[in-house]
Amino acid sequence: MQITVNAQPHEITSNTLDAALIELGFASPAVATAVNGAFVARGKRAETPLAEGDRLEVLAPMQGG
Repeated sequence: MQITVNAQPHEITSNTLDAALIELGFASPAVATAVNGAFVARGKRAETPLAEGDRLEVLAPMQGG
């Protein structure tokens, strides 16, 4: 299915958020996620379905000052 990840189009085969993160290479648990603008907690990713055209935002924490 076609989704948008961080403003870039991606074709994925996964149908849940947690599986999509693995497929897309976001294996670190230290990321924040949102689907269609709504924050999704880490504990809810396995039960969060994805559909054609969804917008996924993945943010990783940054260090520094």
